[in-house]
Amino acid sequence: MSTTNGPVEVSVPRGRNGSFEPAIVPKRARRLGNIDEVILSLYSRGMTTRDIESHLREVYGVNASRELISNVTEVVTDEIALWQSRPLDEMYPILYVDGLRLRVKDKGVVTTKVGYLAVGVDVEGRKHALGLWIADTEAAKFWAKVVTDLRNRGVKDILIACCDGLTGLPDAIRSVFPDTGIQTCVVHVIRNAMRFISYRDRKKVAAGMREIYTAPTLEAAEIALKNFDKEFGTQYPAAIQVWRHAWNDFTPFLDYPAELRRVVYTTNLIENINFQLRKLTKNSGHFDSDTAAIKLLYLGLRNITSHRGGPSGTGTWGWKQALNTLVTLFPNRIPLH
Repeated sequence: MSTTNGPVEVSVPRGRNGSFEPAIVPKRARRLGNIDEVILSLYSRGMTTRDIESHLREVYGVNASRELISNVTEVVTDEIALWQSRPLDEMYPILYVDGLRLRVKDKGVVTTKVGYLAVGVDVEGRKHALGLWIADTEAAKFWAKVVTDLRNRGVKDILIACCDGLTGLPDAIRSVFPDTGIQTCVVHVIRNAMRFISYRDRKKVAAGMREIYTAPTLEAAEIALKNFDKEFGTQYPAAIQVWRHAWNDFTPFLDYPAELRRVVYTTNLIENINFQLRKLTKNSGHFDSDTAAIKLLYLGLRNITSHRGGPSGTGTWGWKQALNTLVTLFPNRIPLH
């Protein structure tokens, strides 16, 4: 018998009619439940099956094969299916969508795929992970499936959808939720532009970009972009192109008052979660299937959210002011009671 205290020999008494049922150690059990919990905990923190195998042997003296470890982690398959099909709220004032790249084996070849995470902010300002998907078809069909999934699970309205220029997503959202406003993530635009900036100029360039996204009006932002182009366009033309390419999806942000801008400003919550998930997937190298990738991402997400508000979700700073602004900007769409 494998336990967290090491291997234990258990002798089960036998009755004449075989009616004795052990309470602590069930019949034919080879390990206690807490060993399974240890395996799931280690796996959800990014340890590979080989690492878990070595850890159990060194710490608990348990010889657990990689097949056993894989079988133990399979117990969450039904939990994932329930989580992916659970009912959602009828409306989310704000929806954030972002993705992270994964190495997944497909038809015997390891390819790069993208896992997408959607987080909705409910009327109370609590953030909830709504779903995880791995892109397996062309963009238009994939996003149509994702948005339809949200609708079929009960979502009837979204006020603002924040994303990072994901091809096909804006059209898919508008086809199902025609009154939803699409907003690009400002931090993504900044980060994409900063990829082309040398380290010694980062502070100056960041200050120049700050003048753009903090501008009080569209006209002031256009002037700030022209000034930014004059100062850095010759040295860093790619950074200017990033801003011009994202301009049409960025400008709706300028119509929002300051209290709402702070909330819509970025998909920072998802960025934080994705940072944690990337640490997990980095250790794994590549996944044998989409299912294996979803399993680790779900376990990692479950582990992260349990420390960030649990089932009720995490709050949104300054939400009451933002909610009052949303009620004014989107009349008759937010339930008042």
